[in-house]
Amino acid sequence: MTLAMDKNWWRGAVIYQIYPRSYQDSNGDGIGDLAGIVERLPHIASLGADAIWISPFFTSPMKDFGYDVSDYCDVDPMFGTLADFDAVVKTAHDLGVRVMIDLVLSHTADVHPWFVESRKSKTNPRADWYVWADPKGDGSPPNNWLSIFGGSAWQWHGGREQYYLHNFLTSQPDLNFHQPAVQEALLDVARFWLARGVDGFRLDTINFYFADKYLRDNPALPKELRNDSIAPSVNPYNHQLHLFDKNQPENLEFLRKFRAVLEPYGAAAVGEVGDAQRGLEIMAEYTSGGDKVQMCYPFEMLQPTRLTASGLVETFDRMAKAAPDAWPCWSYSNHDTVRHVTRWGLTDEGAKAYLTLLMFLRGSLCLYQGEELGLPEADIAFEDLQDPYGIQFWPEFKGRDGARTPMVWETDNRAGGFTSAAKPWLPVTAPHLGRSVAAQSGDAGSMLSHYRAALAVRRAHKTLRDGAMTGLQAEGDIAQFLRVGDETLFCAVNLGSGTGDVVLPDGNWTPIGAELGSVAAGADGRVRLGPWGVCLAQKI
Repeated sequence: MTLAMDKNWWRGAVIYQIYPRSYQDSNGDGIGDLAGIVERLPHIASLGADAIWISPFFTSPMKDFGYDVSDYCDVDPMFGTLADFDAVVKTAHDLGVRVMIDLVLSHTADVHPWFVESRKSKTNPRADWYVWADPKGDGSPPNNWLSIFGGSAWQWHGGREQYYLHNFLTSQPDLNFHQPAVQEALLDVARFWLARGVDGFRLDTINFYFADKYLRDNPALPKELRNDSIAPSVNPYNHQLHLFDKNQPENLEFLRKFRAVLEPYGAAAVGEVGDAQRGLEIMAEYTSGGDKVQMCYPFEMLQPTRLTASGLVETFDRMAKAAPDAWPCWSYSNHDTVRHVTRWGLTDEGAKAYLTLLMFLRGSLCLYQGEELGLPEADIAFEDLQDPYGIQFWPEFKGRDGARTPMVWETDNRAGGFTSAAKPWLPVTAPHLGRSVAAQSGDAGSMLSHYRAALAVRRAHKTLRDGAMTGLQAEGDIAQFLRVGDETLFCAVNLGSGTGDVVLPDGNWTPIGAELGSVAAGADGRVRLGPWGVCLAQKI
C-alpha cells in the first residue's frame, strides 16, 4: 500500500519515537532490530499514531549508539539490512503509518570515509569537509568552545597539526557546512532515503550545523541564567552563552535547500533545537514562512522542572511573539531525557492529565516508546551503563540509559518479551515488567487504554490537529483555552492535585471526551475540576 500524497500530513500528527536497540529483538542477540520493529508495528497502529520516527540504524561504530554515522546510506548489520528497512516501510504504510528516520547531519563518526580522507592532509579533496583550525601560538585550542559531553570541543590531530571541532564525543567530528560540497552530499543522503519511501526526517541537533566562520569565543553566561535543560548542571557547557558554536544565520539557507528536496515527495522534517536560552525563538525562525523545515521541537517541555499552567502560557506567548506561524512539535520524553513520569514525579493520574493536555495543544506531537505504559526511568547500576555521557559524569548525572531500556511486551519473562537472549543490551528492570503491554491490554483503566483513547479523540477532531488556539490562560494549576477550526472546543486541564473551577465561555456547549474522564459543566456553565481533572466541551 502507498499512502496518499498529502503535503500537510505532518500538521498536528502524532509521531511515535522508536529507539531501535530497545524495541524488539528478532534474532536473540539481545539488541533490537528492524525486523523486530516490523513485528511490533501493529502495536503502534493500534495506539493511533500517525507516524514513527526511528532513531539511527545506519552503519556505525556505535560509540554514541548510532548517532556517530560511518555510512549514511546503509543499515548497520546489528539492525539488519536495507531489505529489512524496506519491510519496515511497506508494513508501516500498509497499516496507515508514515515513516520518519533520524538524520545526523551535523557530524559523522571519525571512521567515516569522508573524515578518514580529510585528516590525511590539508590539501586532499575533502580537506575542508570538517571544521579544522590551527592552534593558538601556545598550542592550545583555537577558542573556548566546549563539548556537550565534557571538556574542550577541540581535538588535536598530529597528522595535520591542527585541531578539529567536535560538539559531542571526540570520535564525532563536525562537518563544515560552509563548504557547498558538504551540503550537497548531505542533501543526496536525504534523496537516497526519500527514494526508498520514507515520509520524512527527524533532524538531530538542527541548530548545530554551522559554526561561526571566524571561530569567535563564546561569552560567559551569568550563573543566574544557566539552564540545565540541554546539559546537566555538573557540565561546564552550561557556563557559556553559545553564540558562535551553533545557531548561525547561514543555517536558514541550508534549511531552505533541504525543504526543496522534501517538497516533491510530500515529505516533512522535524528538527531538534538544542538551546537552553533561545530554543523557542530558534524553533520559530526555522519553521516560519513555509520555506524551511515544517516543525521543530524545543526543550520547553523536556525541562527537569514540571510544566505548569503558567509555564504553558509563557511558552505559547513567547512562541507567538517570535513568529505566529511557527509550528512546534511538543514532547515530554525522548531517548536523551529522564522519562517524564520520573522527572516530574507524576502519579498515573497525573501522567494521564499531562497526556490529555498534550493531545489538546496546537502543534504536532512526539511520544517516546514506553511512555504509553507509564514507564518510569529505570535505575541502572554503574556496571551496566553503556552511555559514555553517563559514565563521564557519574554519579551526579547517570546518563541516558535509564530512558533507553528495552520495551516491555510481556510480564512473565525477565526480559519483558523483548528478546529470547539471556541478557538484553540493557537490563529490563522489575518495576517495568508489571507495566507490560500484555498486562495493560484490555484494562480500561490502564495507561495504555488512556493513551489510545486520547489519540482517538485527537484524530476524531480535526480542530485539535490543525485549528487555532486562543484564549490560553492559567488559573492556579488549571490551564484553559479554545481550539477553533471546523468546530470550537473548550479545553481545560488541572495540572495539580488540588481542586478548582472553570467557567465555560458564553454560548451553548455539550460535553465530549467522557473516555478521557472529561467533567461536564453544571447548569451555570461552571465546571469543578478535581485533582488532574479534564474538561472538553464542544460549542453547538
